[in-house]
Amino acid sequence: MGYQFLSILRDGPVERLTLNRPEARNAFNNVVIAELTAWARGASRDSSLRVVILQGVGTVFSAGADAHWMAKMVGFSHDENLRDASAMADMFLALDTLPAAIVGRIHGAALGGGAGLAAVCDVAVAAADTSFGFTETKLGILPAVISPYVLPKIGPSAARELFLTGMRFSAERAREIGLIHAVVTAGELDATVDRYARELLGAAPTAVAAAKALIPKVWGRSRADARDITAQAIAAQRVSAQGQEGLTAFLQKRRPSWAADHEP
Repeated sequence: MGYQFLSILRDGPVERLTLNRPEARNAFNNVVIAELTAWARGASRDSSLRVVILQGVGTVFSAGADAHWMAKMVGFSHDENLRDASAMADMFLALDTLPAAIVGRIHGAALGGGAGLAAVCDVAVAAADTSFGFTETKLGILPAVISPYVLPKIGPSAARELFLTGMRFSAERAREIGLIHAVVTAGELDATVDRYARELLGAAPTAVAAAKALIPKVWGRSRADARDITAQAIAAQRVSAQGQEGLTAFLQKRRPSWAADHEP
C-alpha cells in the first residue's frame, strides 16, 4: 500500500515507520491519522513483524496536530468534532495494541499528539535536546485522546502539572516521569535504538506480544484480581511452541531458534 505521509522500510523482522511530512513538522491531519491507522491494522496481522522503529523526518519527531487542519474545525458541529476525535482515538488504540514492539526514535520535539505517540512506544529513546509538551491547553483544548496512554506512563501527579499548564519540558524530565526510557546525544540516538531492537529480537516473538498484552490487563488490579489472569498467561506461554523451545534451549545451553541470527 502506498502512503502520502508515511515511509516504510522493511529489514527482515524490523520495520522503520517514518512520519514523512517535514514541511508541517510531521503534524497530524486527517490523512496522517488514516494512514497510521491503516498501517497499524495491517501490521497487526503480520506475524513476521517483530520490531517497529517509529521516527520522523526533518527537524522534529512530531509537533502534534496540524494547526491549519485544526483551524478547519472552528466551524465544526459537535458530531463532526466527535467523528474526528474518534478517528484519532482509533489510531492510538491501533498503535498501542500492535503485537510487535515499538521503539521510538524521538528528536527535536514531541508535542501534543506527538508526545502521545511517544507514550504508545514500548521503548522510547530521545535525543537530549528534544522538547516535550502536552501543549493542548495553550490552544484552548485538552490532551483527552492521548490521556489513556500517557497517564499509565507519567502518573496523575505529573499529568496535573503538565496537562494543565501545557508547559514544555526537557527530555531528561520526560525520562524522570517515565514518558521515555533513555536520553542520549543526537550522535548516539541511532545506535541506542538499534541496540534496543537487537535486544527485542533476542526475545521470543509470542512472549513479547503476550507480555505487552498482559501489562494493561494487570496494571491497576489488586493481586487477588490479577491472580487468574497471570496464571493463565504463563501457563499458556509455557505450553506454546516458543515457550517449549525457549526452555529446551536454556537446558541445552544453546540459543533459541528466534534469536539465532540476532546477537544482543
